[in-house]
Amino acid sequence: MKNLSTKLPLLGNITADQFLSEYWHKKPLLIRQAIPGFSAPIKKDALFDMAAREDVESRLICFFDKHWEMKNGPFQQLPIKEKKDWTLLVQGVNLHNPVADELLRQFNFIADTRLDDLMISYAEDGGGVGPHFDSYDVFLLQAHGQRRWKIGAQKDLSLIEGMPLKILRNFKPEQEFVLEPGDMLYLPPQYAHDGVAIGECMTYSIGFRAPSYQEFGESFLQFMSDSIDLPGRYADPDLKASLRPAEISTAMVDTIAEQLAKIRFTEEDITIFIGEYLSTPKSSVFFNSPEKPLTPKRFTQAAQKNGVSLSLKTQMLYKGKHVFVNGESFAIGKDDKVSLLKLANQRKLDGADVAQVSDDVMEALCLWYEDGWLNLNS
Repeated sequence: MKNLSTKLPLLGNITADQFLSEYWHKKPLLIRQAIPGFSAPIKKDALFDMAAREDVESRLICFFDKHWEMKNGPFQQLPIKEKKDWTLLVQGVNLHNPVADELLRQFNFIADTRLDDLMISYAEDGGGVGPHFDSYDVFLLQAHGQRRWKIGAQKDLSLIEGMPLKILRNFKPEQEFVLEPGDMLYLPPQYAHDGVAIGECMTYSIGFRAPSYQEFGESFLQFMSDSIDLPGRYADPDLKASLRPAEISTAMVDTIAEQLAKIRFTEEDITIFIGEYLSTPKSSVFFNSPEKPLTPKRFTQAAQKNGVSLSLKTQMLYKGKHVFVNGESFAIGKDDKVSLLKLANQRKLDGADVAQVSDDVMEALCLWYEDGWLNLNS
């Protein structure tokens, strides 16, 4: 169990509660040597290989002749080293690399419902993505080389028109920092910033989810469409003859409005919607099933011996009696709650834990293993 009163070097030796109350959503925080002696665990060649893959989301951003250009990957070839002012962005690196996932999990003092992904930005000297702002909180961890950051709390967030990126028209920086490997900068939403590489540079961005209420609303209505039950069919036994056949009658509007007003949703409906919505993998995520899956009996034996771990790509959440895995919801009993909540929070169970689960949970674990959602520990 985490101790929330522990001072974290990652946050400049303040507690998570202090960071959340004083900085989160409020003001920037520069943390020198948040991870002392940090050396980029993912080298540029490995990053370039990832950018060439179909199942990895990547973007290439170039600046030339006062114009920004953006291309989406995969990329089989990147600009030559001598050409400056280009940046490669590789999204969701934590979904494909266990070391990146382990780094991302250091930020789990913020709930998984908000923690999004780890993006790596690679740039040659002078490369960047221009002055901009994000709609979400972000930690910018310097992994390799140096990057100069200029930031400002400006209210004018108007953008340059006709650009493929959201470039601020009137950027007015108030502070400037040069980050070395291991240094980290936290920025709240809508805080203007511009980072420029000094020589070869890699920055790791730990981003957070901030869906718009419009997204929630549209998705919730779609979710509820599967559970709406309005029996009967429109009828008008008291219909009167009309002199204006194209007019929609007030009686029709009132009758339909009365029926639609019968649609109700409960707190449990909202809970299930939120759990399924927030645990649904992004459209670019695909799971790999084992080539030769074990039989259920052999899976049980192996799991009870060595334990299991969630796939890097799996998102598992819970609320009350509901567990949510990759967009699907499951109702659980009291006997199963301890083991499944431990799996959700720690993302793994050892063999002794697995040996305690019910037959229903073991069956679910086996199905998740067959679907590539869960792996056997070696």
